[in-house]
Amino acid sequence: MNRLGTIEPGEERATLLAATYFFFALASYFILRAVRDAAGVAAGTDKLPWLFTGTLITTLVMNPVYSGVVSRLPVRRFIPIVYRVFIAALLAFAGVIKYGPPSWEPYLGPAFWILTSIYSLFIPSVFWGFMADTFHPEQSKRLFGFISVGGTLGALVGAFLTSRLAQVVGTPVLMVMSVVMLECAVQAVRRFPPSFRAETRARDEAERSVGGSSLAGITHVLSSPYLLGICVYMLLFTLGSTILYFQQAEIVGARFPDRESRTAFLATIDTVVQSLTVLAQLFITGRVLRWLGVAFTLAIMPVLSFVGFTALGTWEKLAVGEAEIIGIFVVFQVLRRAGEYAFGRPAREVLFTVVPPEDKYKAKNFIDTFVYRGGDQMGAWSYAGLTSIGLAVSSIALLAAPLSFLWLVVAIWLGRQQGTRQQEQTR
Repeated sequence: MNRLGTIEPGEERATLLAATYFFFALASYFILRAVRDAAGVAAGTDKLPWLFTGTLITTLVMNPVYSGVVSRLPVRRFIPIVYRVFIAALLAFAGVIKYGPPSWEPYLGPAFWILTSIYSLFIPSVFWGFMADTFHPEQSKRLFGFISVGGTLGALVGAFLTSRLAQVVGTPVLMVMSVVMLECAVQAVRRFPPSFRAETRARDEAERSVGGSSLAGITHVLSSPYLLGICVYMLLFTLGSTILYFQQAEIVGARFPDRESRTAFLATIDTVVQSLTVLAQLFITGRVLRWLGVAFTLAIMPVLSFVGFTALGTWEKLAVGEAEIIGIFVVFQVLRRAGEYAFGRPAREVLFTVVPPEDKYKAKNFIDTFVYRGGDQMGAWSYAGLTSIGLAVSSIALLAAPLSFLWLVVAIWLGRQQGTRQQEQTR
């Protein structure tokens, strides 16, 4: 275990249980991911900006409610509550899709897309807030990569199951499978060992809540340059991701005519991404964070995105057929998403280990949900505006490339700030 993840004596149980928790959480989501993406493709790129708008508004409404729960309940009690709210929503959707009239179909697709988009942010945000509250900053650099392996394996299992079963069992059964996985994650939370941080351990033993107001997530972000820097980093990341998502909808929609074939193709991409990611997380991520630092690790994604968007914008003009265009897209999509899971996400979560406990749950959740979806919104409407004036996929990709330079500057600044804060905490 030490050779794989630089795990030290006394950390084994917490690390393995954290990886197990993340496994079930991401398996639950990735069973639904391809179904959501297929619904997005079916809606068409002209409808996607409105779906992003609905997600943003719903997220803004949910955030104060979530922060209010965090303020009043101990951490190990509110996490199961949040997850079981999503379990209830998924079971309701499964029942309506299975037994509801066909006339509801035009409304169910967009509603499910919005629910799953919120689900994809809340579930891992709660998990990583719990991890930042449990492990010290030095531990996080060593262990977050290994812990991420659990999530990657879960994503791999979820994507694999969907790719093999989507055309066999149907969407309602997939939703029930996702619910079972999420309940397993709840059980992992209930069995989690005490925190390594004295302040967190004392709070848990007394069964005290994090405290604060329901709007603290918003007010703390607005008053902290460090948290605002994380917001800018997140916005620049989501802008690129949204542009790539819209290009996915156009390219895949033109190539695959029906929902099931799209779902299977997208799930296959997920499988390749997670297979590549798990190797990097096992053998590279922890060592890069520990030896080269947070700033260097955060900078990997901006550099990769610049190269990828430039290649997509240039090579698509040179491609002679549909197969070549899909091949270029798949390579960039796989490398970018694998880089995010292996390096971008673990390094970004390390940033939250040096903020107060309230910010680990409230400010972090606000950034991971509302700010993330705000970036989606900016990207969605920007893409719609650029296509309305006649720009092709390749031209939009070339416009996205320069944003990576600003993203790189923010990444380096955040990494240095995290190092300074960690030194202050150590003293």
